[in-house]
Amino acid sequence: MTIRLHDTRAQELRDFVPLDPSNVTMYVCGPTVQSGPHIGHVRAALSFDLLRRWLQRRYGRVTFVRNVTDIDDKVLANATDTEKWWGLAYRMEQEFTAAYAAVGILSPTYEPRATASVPQMQELIERLIDRGHAYPASDGSGDVYFDVRSWPAYGELTRQSVDAMEPAADADPRGKRNPQDFALWKGAKPDEPADATWASPWGAGRPGWHIECSAMARRYLGEEFDIHGGGLDLRFPHHENELAQSTAAGDGFARYWVHNGLVTVDGQKMSKSLGNFTLAADVLAAHDPLVIRYALAAAHYRSSLDLTDSSWSEAEAALGRIRTFQERVLRAHGVQREDDDRDLPASFAAAMDDDLGVPQALAVLHETVRGGNAALDRSDREAAIEAFADVQAMTRILGIDPLAPEWADGGSDTKTTTALDALVQAMITQRAQARADKDWPAADRIRDAIAAAGITLEDTPDGTHWSIDG
Repeated sequence: MTIRLHDTRAQELRDFVPLDPSNVTMYVCGPTVQSGPHIGHVRAALSFDLLRRWLQRRYGRVTFVRNVTDIDDKVLANATDTEKWWGLAYRMEQEFTAAYAAVGILSPTYEPRATASVPQMQELIERLIDRGHAYPASDGSGDVYFDVRSWPAYGELTRQSVDAMEPAADADPRGKRNPQDFALWKGAKPDEPADATWASPWGAGRPGWHIECSAMARRYLGEEFDIHGGGLDLRFPHHENELAQSTAAGDGFARYWVHNGLVTVDGQKMSKSLGNFTLAADVLAAHDPLVIRYALAAAHYRSSLDLTDSSWSEAEAALGRIRTFQERVLRAHGVQREDDDRDLPASFAAAMDDDLGVPQALAVLHETVRGGNAALDRSDREAAIEAFADVQAMTRILGIDPLAPEWADGGSDTKTTTALDALVQAMITQRAQARADKDWPAADRIRDAIAAAGITLEDTPDGTHWSIDG
């Protein structure tokens, strides 16, 4: 067993060798909660949910940390007189949690808020100052900056030189030695809320964005851990700055850097700043959550994903094929659900081991469904049951088993489903009567009308069953 992951820092596929094979450690940058999640946020979280599930399968235990940035310029900017910044942050955090849960993303082992780790951030800043890699501004502002030119490795994550970089725009440039220096601590400003500041050796203020993740990763996972994840858009400056400040402070920090591709609209990344985003709540209101999970997972995690109406219809059809096969086997043979530790098909496992190749793994899944249906058609009970067990094992790993309890409601319109079932059952009864009366033209007309509606009938010894034709 060898898992290979694309390491952004090395810019190549690397064999994954965890520090402790009995406990893989992962830190993933979570949301800045100034507003609700768009579908790009959900895709990012799902990418690492899939990686976590696979690592759990291979190693047994994964300590997974995903932070919440609840203090930031954007959070303060979006607060109002009637909703304070901390109230806004908490409300938006709940929206993210609800969106993640809706599509079956597992809860983190730990989900720290930045505001709960300010002492650890200050300790890290002090270490950087003592080592000569950070400095308090000399203008009395209370700002503290990381000195990028003091750290020769700065820029190694994204293969950039300091001279080619734009000035850091995360803080007022007051008191900077170099335009590219970035803020570790931001001195309090008169127009900011008093309750958004903490006492520090450099004066009242609040942490910079980048220092938050370095401190929280160290607090919950130690000086060195296995995987740091996040969206491709976080490589610079956020992850570049995390890497620099943590290693400059003497920590090994992340051994593998893994980044997911972005959701795009007409070739541009989906983002709040560009105004081209689709809110997760709107997508969830329009589509079955399981369909959303499948559609977001179907592309390789490192690829860009341009979502269209066909993305949802294709996902729905694919899930329909899986569900129809499962229901056929259950009707014919009444098999029980298998144990979670069942061996997976070798080709599926190989795809997942190869940089989390979900598209290739899905191809194995659907080939197994086709083989299982063929086994049912030729009345090969043993082969059909074996295929059913393989399908269950694969869909559980991916979190897309249509028969799993968490998808029981499926976000579907129950009244619509009930009404459709009543109509189809009535037509099935009429067809059965026509056949009993040997009125073959009438029976054929009824079957053709059902087929024209995209519904498949299956005649079995225990009756006729229907399913949506996928």
